[in-house]
Amino acid sequence: MIKKADVLLGLQWGDEGKGKIVDVLTPQYDIIGRFQGGPNAGHTLEFNGIKHVLHTIPSGIFHEKSINIIGNGVVIDPVIFQREIAALTNLGVDVSKRLLLSKRAHLILPTHRLIDAASEAAKGKGKIGSTLKGIGPTYMDKTGRNGLRVGDISMPDFKEKYYALVEKHAEILKHYHFKYQLDELEPAWMEGIEVLKTIQHIESEHYMNQALLGGKSVLAEGAQGSMLDIDFGSYPFVTSSSTICAGACTGLGIAPNRIGEVLGIFKAYCTRVGSGPFPTELSDATGELIRKTGNEFGSTTGRPRRCGWLDLPALKFAVTINGVTQLLMMKADVLSIFQTLQICTHYKYDGKVIDYLPYDISPEHLEPVYRNIQGWNKDLTGLTQAGQLPDALNRYIEFIENEVHVPITIVSVGPDRTQTIIRNNVLA
Repeated sequence: MIKKADVLLGLQWGDEGKGKIVDVLTPQYDIIGRFQGGPNAGHTLEFNGIKHVLHTIPSGIFHEKSINIIGNGVVIDPVIFQREIAALTNLGVDVSKRLLLSKRAHLILPTHRLIDAASEAAKGKGKIGSTLKGIGPTYMDKTGRNGLRVGDISMPDFKEKYYALVEKHAEILKHYHFKYQLDELEPAWMEGIEVLKTIQHIESEHYMNQALLGGKSVLAEGAQGSMLDIDFGSYPFVTSSSTICAGACTGLGIAPNRIGEVLGIFKAYCTRVGSGPFPTELSDATGELIRKTGNEFGSTTGRPRRCGWLDLPALKFAVTINGVTQLLMMKADVLSIFQTLQICTHYKYDGKVIDYLPYDISPEHLEPVYRNIQGWNKDLTGLTQAGQLPDALNRYIEFIENEVHVPITIVSVGPDRTQTIIRNNVLA
């Protein structure tokens, strides 16, 4: 029987906890495939008292029986990739047996990172909040048909292609007043290329579809979040790839009719890193308390995350464009500090009250409308079963389910993989 690939993705501005849930669900899948983004992602996993952060490698890598694939939609920095491989090897993970690379995945060059830094510096107050990992310039070269791909590494003219692209980048950098020393960056990059050669390169689209034809189970893992999607996010304060469910099709070569369950992850509140509009942001002591309690600092950049109450119009928007079939709520434990919670149910937009996400969500035009909800004010971190959840938390969950018309099947009550409560059979 031909299987369908399930998709797991974030529904907010990233940092929803995708890595943890992929790690939890991996035993139910044969293959985990990352379909977009690059080392701007930071997927954090905690188990056995150790914290792990993955940037490029899929979050199923710690499970011996799963195959992990970096798909064609991903962009790879060989330097960061080498560090990830070294860290996993130190933990006893045999990466060579569990990881495969798409030949069509694009490479981030040192000059991509330089262009990213120069461009962001030149924006001044108009900065978009780039992670400065070279993601945007790499995707620009991809769409501009200039990029280098993993498959090029094995070609005899690889170095020639590399230096031709570097020359183009040097011309771009002349337009910025930006000092750099490329010769200080290239040795580590070339060393990373040698590490990339040790991992098997495949036609991932063929591999994926043959696996589905053979009855293998596949989970497509997204990075960033739906509100950072290049088309549907809060443009221009977005990432450079398609972070929504459609991105799994283009980023892994899976047809739309081969998509099964769509698992959407969201926090019980909202966070955002970097610049851009954030309707429910709390720039006060409450926001700071959420940040401190939830340890809301970027796993890739270390930047403090902006925090705010749950935004239902934005969540409904993300559920709709992704075709979400199940919701997974993270960090419910963080809100245990409050007697009363607030949820944004509507927006006041140019004098009208609306319940959907408009084109412009900048604060000059939009103001959140809140509803008060009773908090559960109880430590959740030791709970292990759905029947143990406080009544007030169940009411919070049911309110969200009624608003977005999708069931919440998992509730996370802590960072460790064991602190995950299954409310319903996730993959039934």
